[in-house]
Amino acid sequence: MRQIRVFIIDDSALIRAVLQQIVNSQADMTVAGVAGDPYQARERMRALQVDVVTLDVEMPRMDGLEFLEKLMRLRPVPVLMISSLTERGAEVTMRALELGAVDFVPKPKIGVAQGMQEAAEAILGKIRTVAQARVSVRQAPRHAAAPLQWNRHLGTEKLIAIGSSTGGTEAVKEIMSVLPADSPAVLVTQHMPPGFTRSFAERLNSLSRLNVAEAVHGERVLPGRGYIAPGGRHMGVQRSGASYQIVLSDDEPVNRHRPSVDVLFRSVAAAAGPNAAGIMLTGMGRDGAAAMLEMKRAGAFNIAQDEATCVVFGMPREAIALGAVDEVVPLHGIARRVLDHLGAAAMVPGQHGVPAGAV
Repeated sequence: MRQIRVFIIDDSALIRAVLQQIVNSQADMTVAGVAGDPYQARERMRALQVDVVTLDVEMPRMDGLEFLEKLMRLRPVPVLMISSLTERGAEVTMRALELGAVDFVPKPKIGVAQGMQEAAEAILGKIRTVAQARVSVRQAPRHAAAPLQWNRHLGTEKLIAIGSSTGGTEAVKEIMSVLPADSPAVLVTQHMPPGFTRSFAERLNSLSRLNVAEAVHGERVLPGRGYIAPGGRHMGVQRSGASYQIVLSDDEPVNRHRPSVDVLFRSVAAAAGPNAAGIMLTGMGRDGAAAMLEMKRAGAFNIAQDEATCVVFGMPREAIALGAVDEVVPLHGIARRVLDHLGAAAMVPGQHGVPAGAV
């Protein structure tokens, strides 16, 4: 069995030692090298084969973001960020994901060494997932895309439900940045811990024509708005007269996740049926697949992101394998396809799917 070769970059000797111990305790991975700052890392990585880099954001001489940007332009490699559990840390983490980092691990505020040890299982799981990620040379930022158009004469009953995990923050951003201001309401469950989803929502709000925010329990679901499941809480919807309202809960994790895509999709199947479209984006695991099948059986139209544009194809693959998906679409085409379907479905009563390209 080939080992995952991990390179650790952190200015804390203690954190470097703890991460080394965690990684080297596993049969399927090994520490290829360590560095206390990006300059050391640049020199030491030149002669090494590296599968995953763990990277602290706040370091002397060159901060982690600057190093990450250079790395993804010159030598793309899957990167796992070690992020501070602060408002500033969350904002920087969102920027790191935009620059090409695959995922992140929150660094405990106090008792860092003990906290990292306690989080060892989660860290190891992230390293294994990140090692499978598809990364490529970062391209120059594109100009903002023109908004899509759709049938404006629809009621408030249409919903778009999105599930995503590893690599999903950028995928969600690409979809929401082209939706029109009068789009159906968009509900997003992105696997993310508490403290980070607010920054995620704020970033989406600044880049989208929709009004995007963390979801609030009991609020009415309205067109032209995006609702992000808060980290650490499940999000669903329920009928409220002729419309819907948000339901948040602290129930046990589902598929090891809270928020869980299964919880969102299952509630959308029950509340919206054929008035909904489901989107399964990049991510590891099977969260959401079974509930997406429930959505399809209730008449919803479901899309999975294709393998070529996924960072990790796990969640879409599982949904496809269950027969829960109507179409498999590259990321850049998903928003248009969903709006085309919802508009067509509204104009042709009883038409819940378009067979062309169906899986």
